[in-house]
Amino acid sequence: MADCLEVRMNDMKHTVVFRNGQHVAPLGQGTWKMGQVPACRKEEIRALRAGIDLGLSVIDTAEMYNNEELVGEAVKGCRDEVFLISKVLPGNAGYRGTLYACEQSLKKLGTDCIDLYLLHWKGQYPFEETVRAMNELQQAGKIRMWGVSNMDVEDMERFYAIPGGERCAADQVLYNLQDRGIEYDLLPWCINNRIPVIAYSPIGEGRLMNHEGLVGVARRHNATSAQIVLAWVLRNPGVIAIPKAGTVAHVEENYRSLSIDLTEEDLQELETVFPAPKRKVPLAGW
Repeated sequence: MADCLEVRMNDMKHTVVFRNGQHVAPLGQGTWKMGQVPACRKEEIRALRAGIDLGLSVIDTAEMYNNEELVGEAVKGCRDEVFLISKVLPGNAGYRGTLYACEQSLKKLGTDCIDLYLLHWKGQYPFEETVRAMNELQQAGKIRMWGVSNMDVEDMERFYAIPGGERCAADQVLYNLQDRGIEYDLLPWCINNRIPVIAYSPIGEGRLMNHEGLVGVARRHNATSAQIVLAWVLRNPGVIAIPKAGTVAHVEENYRSLSIDLTEEDLQELETVFPAPKRKVPLAGW
């Protein structure tokens, strides 16, 4: 399969670099809603493995997704090729709860270390408790890095004000052509602090696939609208996109977005239809 695709890892526009020096491909694989239909399980595992074969090393899951066992099965035998992300639920994000949740995720994933462990969104527990647990897990070798999800600038600054909170290594947020709010202040803040942004729902849960505003750009590149949307998200060096793909064909379609170089004309046309924010807007998502 990989031999018939025109893009290769060493031809990618860029890799995204974490502060510990870890390089990853800018296009990864999301798993939200995977593992819910038993009849789809084998194909979903095949899809994840196809992505790994193509170099899409980032695989994102979460305690909430209830599919860590599926992801664990998909990465079995190739764990060293994968950058594995999971998340702790806010209701479990106290000090002891975070430690316990991580242990459970490790068991389900069949691994002894998670590459990036995130607080899924803010809840009732003080950030100080979560930070303490995350740093202990990192020191114990249970996780390589930790970060957050669905956190805006104010939240990020609160984390940074906590001793050890500056070790926060990533922020995973909703980001796509229709949901550009993070460009106003959060994305610049993360870039300035060398924190990669992980974009979930980069094609808007499928809402953008048939948008008439993408037709002309897609036609010029002989591409699908989904590929154009992904190429647009990936234009930023500090952003990782994690679209879900439950079939091998869908993985291959996503992968080809890496070969698309959007022109100034393309970007201006997309800007007209999907304008950047001119003021602060609430963080989209949770």
